[in-house]
Amino acid sequence: MACVVTALVIVASLGGYGWYQGLVGNITTAQVDTDEWDRPTNVEGVMNLLVIGSDVRSGENADYGEAEGERPDTMLIAGINVDEGAVTLVNLPRDLVVDLPGCEAVEGYEGMAPQQGMINSAMTFGGVGCQWKVVEQVTGVHLDHFLMMDFTGFKDMVDALGGVQMCIPEPVEDPKAQLELDAGLQTLDGEDSLGFVRSRYAQGDGSDLSRIDRQQEFMGAMLREVLSSEVMTNPITITDFLGAVTDSITTDDDLTVDIMTDIVISMREVDLDRVGFVTVPNGAHPDDENRIMMSEPRASELFDAINAGADVFGGEDGDGSEEETEDGAADPSEISVEIVNNTGVDGLALEIQAVLVREGYVVTGTGNPELRVPEATTVYHGPGAEAAAELLAGSLENAVTEEAEGLEQTLELVAGTDWNGFSGSSSADTDLSITDDLDGVTAEGEPENAC
Repeated sequence: MACVVTALVIVASLGGYGWYQGLVGNITTAQVDTDEWDRPTNVEGVMNLLVIGSDVRSGENADYGEAEGERPDTMLIAGINVDEGAVTLVNLPRDLVVDLPGCEAVEGYEGMAPQQGMINSAMTFGGVGCQWKVVEQVTGVHLDHFLMMDFTGFKDMVDALGGVQMCIPEPVEDPKAQLELDAGLQTLDGEDSLGFVRSRYAQGDGSDLSRIDRQQEFMGAMLREVLSSEVMTNPITITDFLGAVTDSITTDDDLTVDIMTDIVISMREVDLDRVGFVTVPNGAHPDDENRIMMSEPRASELFDAINAGADVFGGEDGDGSEEETEDGAADPSEISVEIVNNTGVDGLALEIQAVLVREGYVVTGTGNPELRVPEATTVYHGPGAEAAAELLAGSLENAVTEEAEGLEQTLELVAGTDWNGFSGSSSADTDLSITDDLDGVTAEGEPENAC
């Protein structure tokens, strides 16, 4: 969704409104009667979108196997705070078990009685209208519109960009996701990108939560690809990308051209450092080790904040200090980090990114030093973000913290020439360190060709 909005901002900035209207004419729409259920209160200046990655296996998607019904492979709430200039994307894991409200039968769907089940199962029984109702009533978040894309549409978007560059820490072979990748820094085409975000059992711990981490990492990489100067200055690439987007999505029929244009205009004021990803707080389900449930009261607090338009990704409370967990420590999922590589070792920033994403941090970007070039590994932070900086520094072997002008919500981790990897207290299973006898990065247990 962030990528879609960014692309639309580019079009609006170029003054191509007529061109934009023509592209939007490609969008498929569906009618949803939201008057059929009691709805949460909406807040002026806040727009919440239900974003769905559909796993329907009909038509062009039949190449990806057989599956009964239509269950969202990916589902998230995109909370756009127009007044505050911030966007928060909350992933709703497909393994999340909730109390599902009943849905009436509609054309093509049998409906369902109230029951306990996986949050994404509503689509199979009642279509997108039922899924909309379930998400609203389970989360208490008022959803203004929905946007859905299938496998083929996602693949076409990536191919229109010329691929997305990703660091693959170790070789991947996942027949179920039709994915086979070597380790290392590489540009994934549409087919491989689709396999990467769908792959589950062949990567990480095999959980849906681990897959969501990779999906968030990929969305961040794709966003950077969209924003690259090569894309933004190439009318052909922009046209192909927007054509792939508009030709592949389904929205509710109330999401008009005028509303989309309003979103574009409002998104112009959003700093990319304030576009953040978070997964709903969760824990193991007591009755099924393969399922999860929402952790309370943190889940309800998150959804209340989203519905009220609070800048949850900024992590600020009423006095502007960093949000803390119940035990007084900052929460990695509320912390955004930019990684700067000052070691001279190619690819190290992307390796660090992969580990921090697994740790729960939100990585907003990677790069080389510009303003700050310390020899010592340093976590720079803005006023009131000391707790977040200390948490991050504590997971590293030899990092110090320092307040820096110009930083707000995002931390800046500069890996210096003394970089020595992650500490033993970190839960990361990768030890990235620079050694005296190797001219590069070593990752214990990882292949030599990792980036």
